[in-house]
Amino acid sequence: MSKIYFDHSATTPVHPVAAIELYRFLTDNFGNPTSIHYFGRQAREAVEEAREKVALAIGALDKEIIFTSGGTEADNMAIHGLAYANRHRGNHIITSAVEHHAVLNTVKALTREGFTASILPVDRYGRINVNDVAAAITDKTILITIMHANNEVGTIMPLMEIGRLAKERGIYFHTDAVQSFGKIPVRVDDLGVDLLSISGHKIYGPKGIGALYLCQGTRWEQTLFHGGAQEQLRRAGTENTPGIVALGKVAEIAVNELEQEANRLIKLRDKLIKGITQKIKGAYLTGHPTERLPNHASFCFEFMEGESLLLNLDQRGIAASSGAACTAGSLEPSHVLTAMGIPFEIAHNSLRLSLGRDNTALEVEHFLEVFSSITGELQVNP
Repeated sequence: MSKIYFDHSATTPVHPVAAIELYRFLTDNFGNPTSIHYFGRQAREAVEEAREKVALAIGALDKEIIFTSGGTEADNMAIHGLAYANRHRGNHIITSAVEHHAVLNTVKALTREGFTASILPVDRYGRINVNDVAAAITDKTILITIMHANNEVGTIMPLMEIGRLAKERGIYFHTDAVQSFGKIPVRVDDLGVDLLSISGHKIYGPKGIGALYLCQGTRWEQTLFHGGAQEQLRRAGTENTPGIVALGKVAEIAVNELEQEANRLIKLRDKLIKGITQKIKGAYLTGHPTERLPNHASFCFEFMEGESLLLNLDQRGIAASSGAACTAGSLEPSHVLTAMGIPFEIAHNSLRLSLGRDNTALEVEHFLEVFSSITGELQVNP
């Protein structure tokens, strides 16, 4: 069997339709969207059409979409811009201990600039308690930022309840939806968010493109980039037209295929979970058993070293990961797993399998056969 890719939470291959659009806007339709001539107008029309598609995908208005270089920039723009625009009201931010580093490190950076933060704990499934959020709110709280779904364990957060709470208390609410968008329904009104971040390369778009949803009327200011008047004075710099067009295309495809693809992936995911937890000694699922992404299965092992497991899988043509791609290679255990109460020595022995549109039942069966063989060699008896 050819190589198997089970690491779609890290990145995805570019969808063939998006690749065609990328090439077209890199070669034929190469104009600068701010130019007034034909080539510029052609690019501008394509950018605005893509903006409409992204907005439609999340139930937003076109003017509420700001194109960025990716999820990290979108998170930074959301948190920095909201914090500084509202510092006259307060300086307190609430987040969780399992956020992506694009959120956690941004919040921590703001604490060195006069802001304060409450980093809330999660339960053993990596899920935040809405009551903890309510208890953390003070008269100085200006922002709650909680991810929609966790990138390491796949747990889906109770955003609707948090959104209602934030609205009742008059507090802005941001979510990092980089992992959830395109896999489960993401509608800004349903979630109750004022700001939302997405990334193209997680949904079969190219790297280097993302978007920030900024609800109209939200008090926000541009603090990161200074330059031209692009993106309605909200994000300076020449627009990445090829990336933007590709993002619009894959956002449209993802939403149109969401229900059918999610149901297909759930079957494959559950087969992986059953095959590993029932057959491998000392293996257990991490993350919520039901409130989890349809394509995501993550595990910890009591008697098997995680890095050796990944290396052996790679040698057999199977790509997987131990957690967040942005921290791969770190000797420190996952901050997500430790926040869930998993012991240091077990947190090192983790495996994340994230499925995608090209994965098949045959690949899952082959993986389980290979995995059983590897674990038989690697397991250490207690």
